[in-house]
Amino acid sequence: MSNRTVRVNELIKREISDILHRHYRTEAVTITITEVRVAPDLRDGRVFVSIVGDEATAEEKLRWLRRQATAIRQELARRIVLKFLPRLEYALDHSVERGTRIVQILNDIAESESQP
Repeated sequence: MSNRTVRVNELIKREISDILHRHYRTEAVTITITEVRVAPDLRDGRVFVSIVGDEATAEEKLRWLRRQATAIRQELARRIVLKFLPRLEYALDHSVERGTRIVQILNDIAESESQP
């Protein structure tokens, strides 16, 4: 991945987080942008989001975010000057849940080994 792509990824991540915080504060309070991956040609990209709550809440917030995608992209176009602004697709990031599950399993193993 080129240095330019990395910088664009971070810029888009920061700007989307700011847009959600400023314009959609009440709806987006449980949404965290964890990663943005943009194609090298800057035509397409994927935004990974982590949503606090159960699976039903996460799906509902993801649908809401997808409905707001056009407005978010328009605001991004005003903030970021690029030859091509990527079409962004939003996806759930399950890495936080997996990490928590792994830590819990490791804690259970440590507890079972410490007991005689």
